[in-house]
Amino acid sequence: MARGVYIHIPFCHQICHYCDFNKVFFKNQPVDEYIEALGQEIAMVVEQHPEAFQQIETIFLGGGTPTSLSATQISRLLEIIRNFIPMQYVKEFTSEANPDELTRDKLQALYAGGVNRLSMGVQSFDAELLTKIGRTHSNSHVYEAIKTAKQVGFDNISIDLMYGLPGQTMEQWEQTLQAALALQLPHFSAYSLIVEPKTVFYIQYAKGKLHLPTQDLEADMYDMLLREMEAAGLAQYEISNFARDGFASVHNKIYWDNDEYAGFGAGAHGYLAGVRYSNHGPIKKYIETVQSGVRPIIHEHVVSLEEKMEEQMFLGLRKVEGVTFESYERKMHESMQKRYGDVIEQLVKEGLLQQDEHGIRLTRKGRFVGNEVFQQFLV
Repeated sequence: MARGVYIHIPFCHQICHYCDFNKVFFKNQPVDEYIEALGQEIAMVVEQHPEAFQQIETIFLGGGTPTSLSATQISRLLEIIRNFIPMQYVKEFTSEANPDELTRDKLQALYAGGVNRLSMGVQSFDAELLTKIGRTHSNSHVYEAIKTAKQVGFDNISIDLMYGLPGQTMEQWEQTLQAALALQLPHFSAYSLIVEPKTVFYIQYAKGKLHLPTQDLEADMYDMLLREMEAAGLAQYEISNFARDGFASVHNKIYWDNDEYAGFGAGAHGYLAGVRYSNHGPIKKYIETVQSGVRPIIHEHVVSLEEKMEEQMFLGLRKVEGVTFESYERKMHESMQKRYGDVIEQLVKEGLLQQDEHGIRLTRKGRFVGNEVFQQFLV
């Protein structure tokens, strides 16, 4: 049974230099046709897996940029979603957003359509760095968007920040954190830059033209992040996420709990009935396939028990609460100790994991080298 729904909106008015998600420039795209095709895909999948959609808890509009749509297009998209997805158990309905696109009419359309959480891509409060990473908004856009969103009725607002950016100094990162925390929002996400293939930054990196902070400086930035968030009363609940009580992202927890979710749209990924799948990325191909009455899947993979075990560990350990013995045994029908006892013992000795009667979790030291810890649970 799926707990959540992810819907991909692949359109952007500006392509950021670090982004490797499926996206295209908005201009001259068949946006309205795409929205209608989304409705057809959702209807198709709900009809094929009615049992999976009985208790959907979260819906997440990602991209690309959902707020690249006009207010009218947003209203139509949300109408389609409400028509096909049972809404009675939905407690969190998130839309990603760009600050410079969040006009009052778009915010009103989102709010009226049932969206109750905004996740804004801010990344930095340093104008020079924003230009360097290909962002088009200014700090005033951020302040205005948050002010208008609150006036419209949104109280669950999150912003994304990035560190380890090209040429970024500790001073710039500290100023960004201070500016972000001054907004007194209930949720923050902060990610280190990863240079992904098929991005502007990857091309620059390959040519030796991308100058990134050292690993030590990046670790210091992460350390500052942990200290500043804690001092501001925001609890870390996952390696990159911090929230006030009651505002942790329910949708993202579905991924970290290794639970099932439906993915809709061009390039979207999903996990239904034990099968991970991905859709066609090119928009024309996606629309044509859906219009022919066929699900637009390009790849399917039946997840083996072995893979489920590994995923339960490396996804679950991203959470500060870690992985409980009970949840592992309930899903895998064998004890965590039987499978990973030696690995856990070694990582506890190294001070990277801590263990109690309930389960295991990363130590503070372990959070700095999370990927190395996760690697130990992969065959």
